[in-house]
Amino acid sequence: MARTTPSPHRRALRVVPALASAALLATVAACGGGAPAEPAADGGAAAPSGAYPVSIEHKYGTTEITAEPQRVVLVGLNEQDAMLALGSVPVGTSNFLDAPNGIHPWAQEALGDAEPPTLLDQTDGIPYEAVAALAPDLIVGLYSGLTQEDYDTLSGIAPTVAQPAGQEDFTISWQDTTLTLGRILGKQEQAEALVADTEALFTAAKAEHPEFAGRSAVMTTLYEGYYFYGEGDPRGRLLTSLGFVVPPTLASYISSDGFGGTVPGEQVAALDVDALVWLADGSTEAALRADALYSSLGVVSGGHEVFVTEGEPVNNAVSFVTPLSIPLILDNLVPRLAAAVDGDPATSTAAA
Repeated sequence: MARTTPSPHRRALRVVPALASAALLATVAACGGGAPAEPAADGGAAAPSGAYPVSIEHKYGTTEITAEPQRVVLVGLNEQDAMLALGSVPVGTSNFLDAPNGIHPWAQEALGDAEPPTLLDQTDGIPYEAVAALAPDLIVGLYSGLTQEDYDTLSGIAPTVAQPAGQEDFTISWQDTTLTLGRILGKQEQAEALVADTEALFTAAKAEHPEFAGRSAVMTTLYEGYYFYGEGDPRGRLLTSLGFVVPPTLASYISSDGFGGTVPGEQVAALDVDALVWLADGSTEAALRADALYSSLGVVSGGHEVFVTEGEPVNNAVSFVTPLSIPLILDNLVPRLAAAVDGDPATSTAAA
């Protein structure tokens, strides 16, 4: 998928009224009867006794799950990684960042020999008929922007868990995604251990690089100007999880939802930080060098830029922050951030 938007919440989703089309009604009815579907492949252990029923609160109410789901369809954008890490495979997942069957390279080992999920194309909105055709017994959209109409329509197909209440869409943390799926799948203890082990990777990186603490760092992209990701976005949280801070100079540009904001070209000095990570394509660096004001900044002369360019596996990984992608992100990005803040402009911040 070409990087045409800075964050998933900006994607325009076509809203289809709840169960409005006769074709959808027929599909839902067809999937609701007959012999039960075969369960999805699952490499994990069965849920422990007493794991159900479980109630999951979300933006549109509470969904009660009475038994371990066997056919989970994901309409959020990145939940498949946490499911795979917990030993379960969804029967359907969303197409985000163009991975075959929605499974990125860092998740292939966790998938193993299991049947990969069916890929659902959300370019024109949630494909309700395709979701229904998979005969799900549960639909999950945690890292999503489901509307009330989306939720009502999906709930007519199968019980549905939407994004969390009380926070902006597309802001659920990887920790909460993992823990919520752990409850849904009856694997709460396994999910807690997975979160603890993954958080330990950040702790180790910070211990190895105390120079990160309190230094200013921003993740940016060229989108309608100079767009930066705030702490409300998983990309921004990656840097703060390593000890970096978002500089106060950017506070006035951050949107109300906390995702980030656009710095006007004449104010680009606000991006003169200790480490500036660019989510880039092949033309980004040339475009930046053509901007005389940006090129005059210390972030350039001091060697503080890190270009994470399309084609590098980590480029997609930093927009897909999960327990499976985080090891790749840290292995690739931490040494480059260290080079950016070491005070020597000659130190390369390119990928190893």
